[in-house]
Amino acid sequence: MTTPQDAAVTARIAELAPEYDRSGAFPAESLKAAHEAGLLTATIGERYGGRGAGVEETARILHTLGRGDPSVALIAAMTLTTHNRQAVQPHWPEELYARVVKESLVRPVLVNHARVEPELGSPARGGLPATRARRTGDGWAISGTKRFVTGADGLDWFLVWATTDEPEPRVGTFLAPGDSPGIEISGNWDQLGLRASGSHDVTFRDVEVPYEQVIGLAPYGPAAEQDNRAGASLHLPLAALYLGVARAAQAFFHTFAHTRVPANLGHPVARTERFRRAAGEIEVLLAGAEQLVFGGAARVDAADPSYTPEQALGARVLADRHGVRAVGLAVRLLGNPGLARGNPLERHFRDIQCAPVHAPQEDISVLAIGTKALEKAADTEAREDR
Repeated sequence: MTTPQDAAVTARIAELAPEYDRSGAFPAESLKAAHEAGLLTATIGERYGGRGAGVEETARILHTLGRGDPSVALIAAMTLTTHNRQAVQPHWPEELYARVVKESLVRPVLVNHARVEPELGSPARGGLPATRARRTGDGWAISGTKRFVTGADGLDWFLVWATTDEPEPRVGTFLAPGDSPGIEISGNWDQLGLRASGSHDVTFRDVEVPYEQVIGLAPYGPAAEQDNRAGASLHLPLAALYLGVARAAQAFFHTFAHTRVPANLGHPVARTERFRRAAGEIEVLLAGAEQLVFGGAARVDAADPSYTPEQALGARVLADRHGVRAVGLAVRLLGNPGLARGNPLERHFRDIQCAPVHAPQEDISVLAIGTKALEKAADTEAREDR
């Protein structure tokens, strides 16, 4: 669970957020604060000397960071979920991962996957990478361009999804150090929201990766495509992150309601039925979504066999819908002030728009949920007919 120290760190991150939002600069100072509080290493497994935070605690950490600066939270999320997956199912080369853990004790060590490509788009919609891994005498040379690589400017490790150039191609993840020769960061991230996340395009030009720094090589084909149903450990914390944004918007809405005293009213607008009704609607939306997300995360940690991947996807869909709706409602109640530059609510409104854009997007999730529901119904009917 988060602590008063976590809340203090988040308050500091929130102080820095407006300037990082304006400049779009890499939020190094905020990430340093998160690291010093132990938040960036919380999910390192106990077998590696870490505290082994599970999916629920990860979700709560990202919810807290999301209230302060969701760009920082998103960069942190990529590293936290990487450590979580390693703790649950080790797949990194042991010596390399031990080095990552050791370095993480003294400084922020940031890790993220590089998967989306200009032609392919999001792997969540199927397909395999055009990025090529060419066999060399000592390993592989990686060439290709990846898009939307969150935290690119500060990554210590790029986990590059690529296809080998072998007669019978394989697909896998190639672990490239961030300071490798041949890595070019475009600096082209200039979005409406999450402006400090540094999700730039990255080009790899014959970036050398040793043989032992490759994981998950599998034959080229449908089996190597991304399985959207297997990502509850990422979907639920990401949903929590954006609910943190919505809670920050709610906090500003409450402050406005208690301090805004129109001359023709003579008392704070918080006492009006209109604002009280809106406050109730916002709380219902967010509290319900949080119950789904944190409750689902707890069930994942408990290895509850009745909690399905489709339930995790559904929790993410509903949380995103509720977060966007709640922040939009707050903006509508404030009117023009809600969209004024320099007003925190305006920034929260922009940031929350990124929630439904994150892969897998709502249509893909709902398709998977619906497909499974129909399959289950067909199986039930078949059993009843026997």
